[in-house]
Amino acid sequence: MDNLYSFVYRGVLTEEALDAVGRIRRKHFGPADAAQLRSSLSYDLLDVDSLSEAQRMAIVYTAIHAFENSARNFVQKAMAEHYAPAPWWEKVPDRIQKTVKTRMAEDARFRWHGARGTSEMNYCDFGDLSSIIVTSWPAFEDVLGNLEWAKGILGTLEKSRNIIMHGGSLAKEDISRIGMNIRDWIRQTG
Repeated sequence: MDNLYSFVYRGVLTEEALDAVGRIRRKHFGPADAAQLRSSLSYDLLDVDSLSEAQRMAIVYTAIHAFENSARNFVQKAMAEHYAPAPWWEKVPDRIQKTVKTRMAEDARFRWHGARGTSEMNYCDFGDLSSIIVTSWPAFEDVLGNLEWAKGILGTLEKSRNIIMHGGSLAKEDISRIGMNIRDWIRQTG
């Protein structure tokens, strides 16, 4: 036990020492990164009031973005586990498969621009997650428990996401609802 404690403690001390000398963590986004992005995006030329409201909505979008990608991972993992060893993507509704195939082909044509990702899930709309859950409910039932509840959570979050993504702003009540829905989903899915 003493060896384990010593090993862990040395690891903690090493982490602290690296941070003390200014180690830059790989996925850390700090103030210098934000300043560089603002400069690249010509913030100084944009309307101050519009920027202020956009920054307020950016905080909300950040939470929705993180949730959306977490939900994508959840759906992909549940499908892969449920349908293994068969390819799970074949169980996705044809309409979604066709749209994804078209989007992936378009990304391949425009190689000069970054792609959405490497997985088919990266090319699905947020609303497609709900459709995948509905059509493959047995893969999700043990974790989600109630299909209507899951559809309601995803539907509400999609509506808020779309408002923000298309330049809209949300009221405090809508923002609170987003937080409540994210908390409920995370508690349910663990």
